[in-house]
Amino acid sequence: MNNVKSYTVEEAKRKLESYCAYQDRCHKEVVNKLRDMKMIPLAIDTIIAHLIKHNFLNEERFAKSFARGKFNIKKWGKNRIVRELKFREISRFNIQTALKEISEEDYYKTLHALAEKRANQITEKDRFKKKKKIVDYLLYRGWESHLVYDKVNELID
Repeated sequence: MNNVKSYTVEEAKRKLESYCAYQDRCHKEVVNKLRDMKMIPLAIDTIIAHLIKHNFLNEERFAKSFARGKFNIKKWGKNRIVRELKFREISRFNIQTALKEISEEDYYKTLHALAEKRANQITEKDRFKKKKKIVDYLLYRGWESHLVYDKVNELID
C-alpha cells in the first residue's frame, strides 16, 4: 500500500501558505510541492491563484530576493544568478528587474575582493597557472569573462 497522505484543497492551501510565508518561493517550486502532495491539476491551479491573490506567491519578489541573497551571501556573479533564475523558469523581465537589486559599485568591489582573496590562497608559482586557477574560480561563480580577465590581469603581472 502506498502511504501518501491525501489533502483537501483547503488543507493544501494552508500548508502552502506557510511554505511560501517561510521563504519566498517561485511558481515552479510551489507546483512541484503540490505535485508531491498528489494534488490534481485543477486543484494546483486553484491553489496557485489563491497564493498569488493573497500575495504569498510573487515571482518578482522571489527573483529580487534570490538575486540579492546569492550575490551578498554566496558572492555569485550575474551570469550564475541569471542561469539559476532561468532554471526556475523566471521571466526575462523579472530577471532584469532582479539584477537591478545589485549596485554596480558593490558588484565591482565584490569581484575585486573575491579575486584578491583567491589570488592570496593560491600557492602556485607559475604566473599563467595561477591566473588560470583564479579565472576558473571566478567563471565558475558566474562572473562575466571580460570582467574576470581584466581583473586577473590587473592583479597578476
